[in-house]
Amino acid sequence: MKSFIRYSLILAVLGGLLFWGGRWGQQWLAERNKPRYRLARLETGDLRISVNATGELNPVLKVKVGSFVSGPIEKLHVDFNTEVKTGQVLAEIDPRIYNAAVSRDEAALKTRRAEVDRVKAELQRAINDEKRSLALKEENADFISQAELDQYRFARSALEAQLQVAEAGVSQAEANLENSTANVGYTRITSPVDGVVIDRKIDPGQTLAAQFQTPELFVIAPQMREKMHILAAVDEADIGLIQQARDAKQPIFFSVDAYPDEVFRDAMIEQIRISPTVSQNVVTYPVIVATPNPDLKLLPGMTASLTFQVSELKGILKIPNEALRFNPEKAQVREADQKYLELFSVQDSRENAASSSLTPPVDENVAAAKAATKRIVWLRETVQEAAVAAGDSAGAAAVPAASGSGELSAEAQYSGRLKAAEIQIGDSDYRFTQVLSGTLKDGDEVVTGIKPPEAP
Repeated sequence: MKSFIRYSLILAVLGGLLFWGGRWGQQWLAERNKPRYRLARLETGDLRISVNATGELNPVLKVKVGSFVSGPIEKLHVDFNTEVKTGQVLAEIDPRIYNAAVSRDEAALKTRRAEVDRVKAELQRAINDEKRSLALKEENADFISQAELDQYRFARSALEAQLQVAEAGVSQAEANLENSTANVGYTRITSPVDGVVIDRKIDPGQTLAAQFQTPELFVIAPQMREKMHILAAVDEADIGLIQQARDAKQPIFFSVDAYPDEVFRDAMIEQIRISPTVSQNVVTYPVIVATPNPDLKLLPGMTASLTFQVSELKGILKIPNEALRFNPEKAQVREADQKYLELFSVQDSRENAASSSLTPPVDENVAAAKAATKRIVWLRETVQEAAVAAGDSAGAAAVPAASGSGELSAEAQYSGRLKAAEIQIGDSDYRFTQVLSGTLKDGDEVVTGIKPPEAP
């Protein structure tokens, strides 16, 4: 009898241990298999809306200096990166043949002027002969015949014409001399502007041939210290924002690879050109950005990474973009909120339709874009909320608050399922989106993803 009682007690104890151990094990397994969500906290702060682009640095103007005359380069006075002033001599061409042409034309001019003097003397003699013949005719008509008078008159007229020819020859000789003198001046290549020599295409001793095409000798960039241009290519989807930024005089920031730790902040939009470029069905518009360059750090050809600030929102509630993209499975969402999962399927169908050839009408697309500002984000459901939803108010009141002393006690207050929160969103940047309205507040934790399971 005593053995039976003893065995019964032992079996009762073992049964109790198995019962409570099983319940504890089930609870432990359920707790261990709960989805572990990635969380992000909503915060109040600033949000900067911007557009990024890349561009190439170039001088405001490139002045190409050529040669009007031919000949070998005798002297070269400047090199690459030389800062020059207006009128400064850059190079000299051998002037000997042009000096010889000047001497020749000077001699020809003297000859023409001497010819004018000779014709003037002949003309004066003819005029005097004509006057004497007329005087004799007046004294006595029989002293000279009319034919002789005609000879004197026509001789004087011919010499007057010769004088005009001789004077025209002087003008022609003067023009030839002026041309030859100008050619001598052209042998000295001078700078037409103040600037920096960014390209030199000749060497000493090189022979220039300018008969058929003007040879290009130098390229000078004026005002490189005052201003440089960045030619940025902006996508057609962003050009409206760029116009908005220009009208609002928003700042522009850019950097170059040569100075990776420095941000240049004094840029401004100078021009938005309406000359599109199409490359592989992508339409871009050139935007000209002007920036000062007092230290000549910015060089032609550098690639600039630009950020056009469109607007800056201060003191707003913002949510991480990952929370807007998170799409839970049906089993992870409490039953009351599973209806919101249909919104994601509708959005996916719209995206698929937009990427296919059968796209919806434009007005429907615009309306859908406006409706897309209403979004659903997900939060963890607490055990109390789950009990209330199940109608167990007593059970909800019996759930102890988390002590916060360990991860298990903190997680124990959540049911493992998600609840939906509807919000309306506004502007967005690469990390956060503005929350315009909804039930969320600063400090709320939203779900952004699911962590991978821990190793046993």
